[in-house]
Amino acid sequence: MKHFFLRNLAVAALLIMGTTAWAQSKVYLTREISPASLVRIYKALGVKAKGRVAVKISTGEGSNPNYLKPELIKDLVYDVDGTIVENNTAYGGDPNDVRNNSANHWKVIDRHGFTKYFPVDIMDEYDEIRIPVRDHTHLNYDIVGGHLANYDFMICLNHFKGHPMGGYGGAIKNLSIGCASSNGKAYIHTAGKMNKLNMDSVWTPKYIAPQDAFLESMAAAAQAVVNYFQKENGIIYISVMNNMSIDCDCVDHPAPVKLEDYGILASTDPVALDQACVDIINNQKVTANNDPTDLLKRIDKQHGTHTIDWAEKIGLGSKKYTIVNIDKK
Repeated sequence: MKHFFLRNLAVAALLIMGTTAWAQSKVYLTREISPASLVRIYKALGVKAKGRVAVKISTGEGSNPNYLKPELIKDLVYDVDGTIVENNTAYGGDPNDVRNNSANHWKVIDRHGFTKYFPVDIMDEYDEIRIPVRDHTHLNYDIVGGHLANYDFMICLNHFKGHPMGGYGGAIKNLSIGCASSNGKAYIHTAGKMNKLNMDSVWTPKYIAPQDAFLESMAAAAQAVVNYFQKENGIIYISVMNNMSIDCDCVDHPAPVKLEDYGILASTDPVALDQACVDIINNQKVTANNDPTDLLKRIDKQHGTHTIDWAEKIGLGSKKYTIVNIDKK
C-alpha cells in the first residue's frame, strides 16, 4: 500500500510539473529552408496561432550576417498576422551595432530590413513586468519586456547556432534571454544576484554566476514564458538550422560558418526541439565542406546540454522525441 501511494504521488507530481517524461514528443523536420517550407512546417504542427501573435526572433547584432533574414520568415509572419518582437540587450559595444538601448536597437532593426516588411515591437522599450517562475532554485521571478502582456500567442522562431556563454542558442535561450528585458537578462546571467542592469558590474567576477547556475536560470526563465502563453492562446517553437557559426547572432563579428545548412525543425516541446538540434550536430560527419568540431567543442566547454537536462528536470518538456519528416518522398 505504501509503495502504491508513493508511486501515485510521484505521478501526481509529474502531472503538476507538466512534464511529458513518459511520452515522446514529435519534432517535425524539413530539409528545405525556404519561406514556403517555414509555413509548411508551422501548419504541420497543427496548432493555429490565434489572437495577437508575437513572433520572437533575434534581429541580430549590427554587423552580424547570420540572423534569420526577413525575406526568409516573411511568409510565415504574414500567414499568422504576426508582430516581430525583441528586447534590448545587456552589453555595450559599438554604438552603430549594439542593441542595448532602444534608439540604437531601432537603427539595427531597420538596417537589417525588418521594418520594411513587418510591425516590430521592442518589448522593453518603455517598461518591464515580472512574471512567475515555477523553479525557484535561483530566480524568484522572470523580468520580461512589458509589451509581452500585449500578446496572446507566441511563435518562438529560433536560429540554431553556437553561443559564447550558453554553448548553443535555440528555443530555450530565445524564450529566456530573448524574452527578458535588459534588467531581466542581467538577472538570468547572474542567477538572481542582480535584477537591475549595471554595465560596470554585471560582467565582473562578483556577479557572474557559476556556469550551471546560469544555465539553470535560463531554463527556469524559459519555463516562465511558456507558462505565461499556455495560459493564453498558446506557444510553438520553430528552429532554423542555417548559417551555424559557433557564435550567436548577438556577436557583432562571429566566427566563420563551418557547417552546411541542415533544415528547419518544429515542435510543441522546446526541450525536445533543442535536443533534436543538438543531436543533429552530434551526428554530422566531418567533410571538406562540413565540420561540426568547433561547435561541439563550444557546447561541451560551456556545458550547454545542461540547459536541456535541467529544463526536462523542472518539467518544461521531454528529451525523448520522434522525428516526423514532412518532405515528400
